[in-house]
Amino acid sequence: MPENLPVPRHIAIIMDGNGRWAKKRFMPRIAGHKRGVEMIRVMSRACALRGIDYLTLFAFSSENWRRPEEEVSLLMDLFRYALEHEVRNLHKNNVRLKVIGDLSRFDPGLVQLIQKSEQITAQNTGLTLTVAANYGGRWDMLHAVTRLLIQRPELAGQDLTEQQLAPYLAMHYAPEPDLFIRTGGEQRISNFLLWQLAYSELYFTPTLWPDFDAAALDLAIASYQQRERRFGRTSEQMEVCRT
Repeated sequence: MPENLPVPRHIAIIMDGNGRWAKKRFMPRIAGHKRGVEMIRVMSRACALRGIDYLTLFAFSSENWRRPEEEVSLLMDLFRYALEHEVRNLHKNNVRLKVIGDLSRFDPGLVQLIQKSEQITAQNTGLTLTVAANYGGRWDMLHAVTRLLIQRPELAGQDLTEQQLAPYLAMHYAPEPDLFIRTGGEQRISNFLLWQLAYSELYFTPTLWPDFDAAALDLAIASYQQRERRFGRTSEQMEVCRT
């Protein structure tokens, strides 16, 4: 049973609402995405100041390839720009960057930049910032099973356990999220961290991602603090555990 901490150790966020934020201001959608990248810096700093160890952000899903080709191309350019210009600040602030997802669809130059960014920050001991890019929860589980059976072929045909599979999942290096946040008003998980969110507290807010600041984060954490996390146990059992 995960420790029930007053402040979440790991927060996962679907950053929704960039396009709508821009549309409200009669700006192109890409302007909202640019503002969304700026908010990643704000949110990383806010999480670090609040003692949160892991922040995981859904930047680009495996389903987002269905968007207009021009928008996808602009998002890839923005991803590249963010890596080129933000990694130095992350490193300066002791943030470790991780990128998870199927990188095979990205061009080799972008993959090389991702790998270089991870290497630069690999030894940092502060906040671990994970960006999920071309990621899907179903892909994650299928990919994990495939890797497991390739590396341990003797398990083929046997009943696998959670403990055997867990090291092969994309986020094997982090505890499961305590708090999941989705901005923008939608109330879906949308194929994000399907395995890892099994016991996370879910928080949905109509606030669009470009407006989701430190004060909005505090509201989400306050909601989390009001929840009783039982992990299948009764309230009476949890009281015994606390004492």
